[in-house]
Amino acid sequence: MTYPTLTINYRFAPNGDIHNTILNNTIDICLTTACPVNPNIQSEPIGEEPLLLVTPRHVKSPTWETLCQLGFIDHPDARHHAELLLGANFEQYQTAQLRPIKQSGFSNQIGLILLPVARGLGFTVLPANAVAAFAQQAATKAHHLPIPVSETLYLCAFAGRQLPQRAINISNVIKELIGQ
Repeated sequence: MTYPTLTINYRFAPNGDIHNTILNNTIDICLTTACPVNPNIQSEPIGEEPLLLVTPRHVKSPTWETLCQLGFIDHPDARHHAELLLGANFEQYQTAQLRPIKQSGFSNQIGLILLPVARGLGFTVLPANAVAAFAQQAATKAHHLPIPVSETLYLCAFAGRQLPQRAINISNVIKELIGQ
């Protein structure tokens, strides 16, 4: 271990909350999938994160009708993810968005979002890493749709602030790992 006394605190939150922690100067750096619009946040694109449609295992080829029947499992970034992925792949979404699709559930815990999907209660849209981290892979099916959509990953910090060396070192490691 290169830095045995370094402690890293990490938390998962919606993009807006993450930007606020940078602005409040409570964290040194962050990763986000929304390019900050506030000029007090500097950002650098460092990678891409594919978005996936996730359904219960029995759904082999999702149609708009299938999604409407299943219902939507919402989460803090789900509407944004759905707009990107479903909007690119389903003509019906472009006119109706999620209105005709009933909401079947909601979770704000990244590790629990796919639980209702695994139980057959609905579908959702998530980044590929979140899908891969779910323990019950056999109960869900991740669909690679005809038009792939990815979100850009941004490494952010407070603009103009001199970062401590520890944050610079961690930033370099993150860039190296995500760049692989």
